Amino acid sequence: MAIFKGAGVAIVTPMQKNGDVDYERFRELIEFQIRGGVDAIIVCGTTGESSTLTHDEHLDVIRYCVETVKHRVPVVAGTGSNCTETAIYLSQKAQEYGADGLLLVSPYYNKATQNGLYAHFKAVADSVKLPVILYNVPSRTGCNIQPETVVRLCRDVENIVGVKEASSDIAQISRLAALADGDVDIYSGNDNEIVPIMALGGVGVISVLANVAPGQTHDICRKFMDGDLEGSLKEQLRAMELCGALFCEVNPIPVKKALELMGMIDGTLRMPLSEMEPANVERLKTAMKAYGIL
Repeated sequence: MAIFKGAGVAIVTPMQKNGDVDYERFRELIEFQIRGGVDAIIVCGTTGESSTLTHDEHLDVIRYCVETVKHRVPVVAGTGSNCTETAIYLSQKAQEYGADGLLLVSPYYNKATQNGLYAHFKAVADSVKLPVILYNVPSRTGCNIQPETVVRLCRDVENIVGVKEASSDIAQISRLAALADGDVDIYSGNDNEIVPIMALGGVGVISVLANVAPGQTHDICRKFMDGDLEGSLKEQLRAMELCGALFCEVNPIPVKKALELMGMIDGTLRMPLSEMEPANVERLKTAMKAYGIL
């Protein structure tokens, strides 16, 4: 059974101006997401700036999220690393803190072979009892998890249940769906591909858009699952301009700016991420106004 179906938010990690994690704003964001109808919270992923959190901060953010959510929706913890032992450590601690599942990004920089990826993910999954979602985002990691490897892992390792597909390669995702024959829970990793991937048998999205529009993102998925394909597609197309603006600079720069414009967080980023270019801020404002959230 899927960890969740529908819209999971890849939640940002708000920072104070001095760079410390802003737990009060984080609590407010979590409550905003739950009120908005989000189906799961994915913490310490790419959007959560996990790459610049210390291990202690990373684990503190996961723990705080689990404790704040209180089982109202599933919490999926990002615990991937390019070091297998580090991924095992983070995953075991997330399990200890009560996370409902794990999101494991493919090892970045190492550029592992498919056999290496298989061994890495199996070692991490075998170290815990939580269900695991793989995360394929080759534009960031330099490493593509091939469909055959995803299917092999989901069939061989009991607690590897699905994949967040952010390759933007619809042909590859179609092949994955065909090979998987229902054995892999496929989540869209891109907000502009929710309907296409669900049409291939996907079960939802792990979403950046949901940070600013949790209810609308939920509706895209729910309408599709309820058989209202026309309504789902209408909501998907209505969000396309905002999706583009949220990725006009590297994630999470625009979505943190969007939340700042909404008065919800300070918008501080950790280096090497930098302040959004003024022209792109204007593009973002225009898209947010057109979408009705500013």
